Amino acid sequence: MKRFLRAIFLDSGDTLVDEGTEVKDDAGVVQCAELIPGAAAMVQEIKRRDYPLALVADGPVGTFQNVLTQHHLYHYFDAFAISGAVGVDKPDARMFEHALRALHIAPHDYHRVVMVGNNLARDIKGANALGLITVWLDWAPRRPKIPADAAEVPDYTIKTPAALLPLLEQLEQRQLTKIS
Repeated sequence: MKRFLRAIFLDSGDTLVDEGTEVKDDAGVVQCAELIPGAAAMVQEIKRRDYPLALVADGPVGTFQNVLTQHHLYHYFDAFAISGAVGVDKPDARMFEHALRALHIAPHDYHRVVMVGNNLARDIKGANALGLITVWLDWAPRRPKIPADAAEVPDYTIKTPAALLPLLEQLEQRQLTKIS
């Protein structure tokens, strides 16, 4: 099947994991947390559709190993760009570039990568700077809901993880129609 999108990048906090349920140890590493409703099914369906999947998230590496393993999702990811390992936080381009390199995506294909996140200032701004397709998951009230400037304006907004799946279909159809 001919496909336009090259990969899907996901943030973790309030994109997959409900940050309000996180239980952290003394070092700030999340030991366990609950998922946002529909997040596990979204990850599973992205992989069923055979998209390369990367986690691009800020925090200690152990946090994501713990939570994704707790929910049996760790093995679905093909690449990880975790600030605790990369050495910088989003919106620094190096976070996104780390995942892009891990998936062997060249700069001329960055516009074919979708980044989904909850934070306009980190996820959306950082991905916009590299020309990725940005999807803001406006699920929780913990982050600002109004972009501070044009760099924080997402290409698309969804309210639930499940809403990503039809959006991916729309993006594929739009682009394949242009190519044909």
